[in-house]
Amino acid sequence: MSSSGIKSRLGHAQWSLKPQDLAMAFKLVSLAGQKLPYTALAQAMHMSQFEAHACMARLGGARLLAEVKDVPALVLAAFRPMVLHGAPYFFPAVRGEITMGFPTAYGVKPLKSKVLFADETPPVWPHADGPVRGSALLPLYPKLPLAAAQDLALYELLALFDALRIGQAREREMARKLLEERLS
Repeated sequence: MSSSGIKSRLGHAQWSLKPQDLAMAFKLVSLAGQKLPYTALAQAMHMSQFEAHACMARLGGARLLAEVKDVPALVLAAFRPMVLHGAPYFFPAVRGEITMGFPTAYGVKPLKSKVLFADETPPVWPHADGPVRGSALLPLYPKLPLAAAQDLALYELLALFDALRIGQAREREMARKLLEERLS
């Protein structure tokens, strides 16, 4: 078979996870087995229904998603090591100037009370509605701060992930341990 025949059967692009897919996976962890229709999931994540469906398709294609009693569930045995060891490198932190936004990483619980410099200017996801002034850290996608603000379990997971991405060795180790607990 010619290479053009293979190309037409397979499509034109290699699939890969996108930052919003990782955020969606964290949302599934925060839902703890609760089933949401795509419409509700999309609204909760402040994305279109098409985007929510595409996130789930890519997670399934990456073998990070399985159906358990008709409820999409993360394959935690695969997701946990990906997040703890690979995701900080595949989704590197993008830092910016001082701005208003939603605090993240060591700027929120559970790390805020454990980090000595947590009272200094915290990292924030830039957003006009954010309550804190801090050093900009781009969220995985632009509307993620709004989704996180409505789901404290999701917010905590994302903040811990951000601490893995930007923290010093001590903060990264604390974040890794706390994420391991939550992803068990």
